[in-house]
Amino acid sequence: MVLGLVVGTVVSTRKEQELTSLKFLLVKPCDVSGQPTSAQPVVAVDAVGAGVGEVVMYASGSSARQTVVTKDRPVDATIMAIVDAVEQDGQLRYQK
Repeated sequence: MVLGLVVGTVVSTRKEQELTSLKFLLVKPCDVSGQPTSAQPVVAVDAVGAGVGEVVMYASGSSARQTVVTKDRPVDATIMAIVDAVEQDGQLRYQK
């Protein structure tokens, strides 16, 4: 799983039938303090009700299809958790 910052939404009115009713968010990988990195953003299916501005954990590849929301659907990235806090080496690096 990767930490990411939700930076936007993606709307698609025409899509594969298996993607109907899914919410798409634009996620930019971020560091442990919630600051976006220089990596390119990804479009991820939201399985947990995340929103713009939240730090999330997302999975990609075959792991992205392991949620109830995405099972057997053609997705490559899924938001699987909304991050409340990140602690590293005994120090709080991020808190919602």
